[in-house]
Amino acid sequence: MGLRAPELLIILIVALLIFGPKNLPKLGKSLGQTVKNVREGMEGDENEPKAEKAIADQTQSEPVEAAPVEDAAAEAVVEEDVVFCSHCGAKNAADAAFCSKCGEKLA
Repeated sequence: MGLRAPELLIILIVALLIFGPKNLPKLGKSLGQTVKNVREGMEGDENEPKAEKAIADQTQSEPVEAAPVEDAAAEAVVEEDVVFCSHCGAKNAADAAFCSKCGEKLA
């Protein structure tokens, strides 16, 4: 596009004047997240049929059996050893002092 250092510097100064020095890092972060989400979305559309095919192949080749009653009771015990974060709702170990996802102190 023919943008060199002087043109980029002028654009940066104008952005600094419009958004201010406090909001510029937030703007950069949100722009980066937007670009990341767009890339993941584009990759997800291409990979989705392959993933669906792999799941279909797996379900056809392996019969699914019902879980025994004992396993359901074991899973219920495991659920009791879990503490949910009040800030983000993530599962954490019962003996954890801080959330593994957001870092908030668990009650």
